Order: sequence, then C-alpha cells, then structure tokens
Amino acid sequence: MTTPQTLADAGQLARSIEDTVSTILVGQQQVVREVLLALISNGHVLLEGVPGLGKTLLVRTLSHCLQIDFARIQFTPDLMPTDVTGHAMFDQKTEQFRIRKGPAFTQLLLADEINRASAKTQSALLEVMQERQITIEGKCFPLTPPFMVLATQNPLDQEGTYPLPEAELDRFLFKIMIDYPIIEQEARIVRMVLDGTISDSLNVSSLSTLCDAEGVLALQHFATTVSLDEGVIDYALRLVRSTRDQNGLSRGAGPRASIALCTAGRAQALMEGRDFVIPDDIKCVARPVLRHRIQLSADSEIEGQTVESLLNRMLDQVPAPRQ
Repeated sequence: MTTPQTLADAGQLARSIEDTVSTILVGQQQVVREVLLALISNGHVLLEGVPGLGKTLLVRTLSHCLQIDFARIQFTPDLMPTDVTGHAMFDQKTEQFRIRKGPAFTQLLLADEINRASAKTQSALLEVMQERQITIEGKCFPLTPPFMVLATQNPLDQEGTYPLPEAELDRFLFKIMIDYPIIEQEARIVRMVLDGTISDSLNVSSLSTLCDAEGVLALQHFATTVSLDEGVIDYALRLVRSTRDQNGLSRGAGPRASIALCTAGRAQALMEGRDFVIPDDIKCVARPVLRHRIQLSADSEIEGQTVESLLNRMLDQVPAPRQ
C-alpha cells in the first residue's frame, strides 16, 4: 500500500482501484469508472437506479479498498437536519454542553434515498458538500479529507418523495445512472453470492486494500497537474453554453458545469495514463456532468424526448477541436 509519487504511478493506482472494485460490482464498469473520476476530481455523486443494483456494495467496496471512513444515512421523511450533522447536548455529569457529531463526520458518506427526506433535511448537506465543514451552535468543524457524498435515489418510486432543489443538484459533480446487468453478468453475480465470493451482508473484508487517505489525496493532487489546453477549455465552454439555447430545453447548465467538465476531464486523462486532456476526455464526462443540470421543456416531454437523447444530439452538433 503505497502513495503514488508520479503522475504515471497515480494513473496506475487509479486503474488498479477500478479493476478491484469491478471484480465485486459485476457488470457496472462504467459506473465504477465514473465514481472514481468524481472521487479523483474531489466531487460528489448522485446515483440513480432501482434497488438491488449494488449501490451500497459499491460504496462499501470503495471504502475498504481505499481505507477511508464510511458512513450510511437512510433518508426518511421524519429525518431531521441534526440527525445528519449532529447537535449540542447537555451532559448532566459534567453540567456542560458537548457536541454529538452526526454521521456526516466521515470521509465517504452514503446518503441513501436522499429524496425521501424533506427539503429542510436535504439542505443540511449543502454546507457539507460545498465547504467540507459542519457548523453546530455557531462553531465550525472541518471534515477530514478526502470527503465525498454519494447520494442515491429511486427513479421509479416517487410517492412520498421530495425532489432535490436545483441548488443542491448543482453541487453534485456527476449524476450517474445505474442499470440492470445483462443476463451473463447477472448469472455471474448469482454464482458469486452462492459460492460466498460476495456475502449477502455486503462483507468485503476479503478484498485487498490498495491505498489510504493519503493516497487518495495524492490522486487528487496529480489530477490537478494534468495539462489542459485552451482549445479544450473552449470546447467545454461551448458544450455548456450550447445547453442554454438548445431547442427542447427550458433550462441550461450554469458555470459550475464548465468547471466540472474540465476537472473531470483531467481525472479521465489521468486514468487513461495521459498528462494532458483531449476533447474525447471532455466527451466521456459530458453526460454525467450535464444530465442533472438541464431540464426538458414541456413540449419535449410531450414529444417523448429524453435528456439523454438531447445530450447525444448536442454532442454531435458541437464540433470538437482538432488535435
């Protein structure tokens, strides 16, 4: 378990983590790649998919391989903000107030079914996600880096849910769609559970650890050293700005999307073993960066169009710079 010393070492470590996690999360290689890109970019992820596709297993596996702290919060309608962040409580023995830290004081936070909690509780994550700190009774507590929120929501069961406000959605670097595996992959999953390779209790202690928090911080540092040409930055800007006048959209992406494309593009280049970003890196991360930052118009929804189809059309329309 070593900390990468060069950009090449960092790329090799990132690919090793991807391969190890993919052995457990069968059939979700793209999901694993995108979660790792978000982690290396020091961003947060919104995972959308039906129950039982391995979202919790993914986070547990990642936490074990990276030797970083993990906490899970099950969001429910009666969950209060202090249940997430913590609160001050009176200790009768010492006759003084002390701080009880909530589950958000961790490094890898799984916010399960985040849209089941009220907007008041959801907003408790805003400071945590943006500033990496928690304020309790006027006192700020910085979180131990690296810190990442992985929030999940079910796209089908919308009864009794509270849609995430735009301000919170914009703080997620990626929105990742997790879908059913194909039949061969599902058969492999069943066999892995039956022969004990994967435990029903999501026990992943048998996996080897690849790095620690220091290694993750090194990955994040080396990603910031990846070269980003002005032409590639201009391409990212044109992609984002094209969403603001795209037919079929009532809302386009803001400046955070432009920043996200560039930072995630650097992480993609690092994982591919390059020290510079190419236009294809930006294309690779465009969908998870943009899909939660744009909104279909009413006419587009009536016509049966989807966010994915409009993004595909936009990526075809906006010319990439020549390399």
